[in-house]
Amino acid sequence: MIVQTLGAFLAVFSFGLILELPRKHLVLAGTIGAIGWMIYLLADRISGSPVTAAFVSSLAVSLSSHGAARVKKAPVTVFLVAGILPSVPGASIYRSVSCVINNEPQLSIHYLVETLQIAGAIALAVFLMDSLFRLGRESGKPKKASFP
Repeated sequence: MIVQTLGAFLAVFSFGLILELPRKHLVLAGTIGAIGWMIYLLADRISGSPVTAAFVSSLAVSLSSHGAARVKKAPVTVFLVAGILPSVPGASIYRSVSCVINNEPQLSIHYLVETLQIAGAIALAVFLMDSLFRLGRESGKPKKASFP
């Protein structure tokens, strides 16, 4: 698990270089991605479901990205796009296409559905965390008086 977590850090760090993230944020983005991957591995081991693991790890990455963005005064996407990278279901879509090529339609459909579920879990986690942060930001603002 330690080797995979270090690999996730290097992958996110390298991806950040390709995306031309500001250099001062690369290490933090890599750390967020590595922590997200470690949580993914733990959640997958506990739940046995890659969909649940992707959801839990994406919640953690999204929360960490929002926190880092506020501390570093940077856009959330600087940390979120790079940090979510290890959870993206690349292996599932590869298996799906491989099964199509090998004429295994039932297995291909299984992996395609798994890919869509993981992608949906990631999107839902990011949406939920973003909504919570927006609600928190809105509730802290004073209400404007409205006149009829």
